[in-house]
Amino acid sequence: NGFTVDATEDPERIQDAVLGRYRVVVFLSSTGDPLGPTQQAALERWVEAGGGWVGVHAAADAFYDWAWYGELVGAWFRRHPSVQPATVQVTDRRHPSTGSLPSVWARTDEWYDFRTNPRERVRVLAVVDESTYRGGGMGADHPVSWCHAQGRGRSWYTALGHTSASWS
Repeated sequence: NGFTVDATEDPERIQDAVLGRYRVVVFLSSTGDPLGPTQQAALERWVEAGGGWVGVHAAADAFYDWAWYGELVGAWFRRHPSVQPATVQVTDRRHPSTGSLPSVWARTDEWYDFRTNPRERVRVLAVVDESTYRGGGMGADHPVSWCHAQGRGRSWYTALGHTSASWS
């Protein structure tokens, strides 16, 4: 696809001089608080100035004391039932990230409930149908993938990605 990827788990790479070389940063199941205050400030400046952020799965289970990060992700993780099959409904087929997906998508994953429904603040791309699995706690409107503008930057998040099959 004509892009280069650098992979790291080193939080010191999240600094102004380094971030300026990139268009997108991916937080791949980055649970907890992996960034200190200096790195948090650099990420915030970079995204607000036009950088792109992608969050996958447990990226929503991080930085509960950092309000800006909550806005960036769109919603924080609350809980999940056991890994099990369910049906995802792709609700926005116009977005490049979902345009090639089937309208109804049977998957097995760890279905995250969120502390709040992000729908009022984000562009929802896909929802999980809670009637197709046990233990959901968000009800009839359960977003699992979404995107939104963040300052002059952009944010894209998916709760999918817990299982190995998610990546094939």
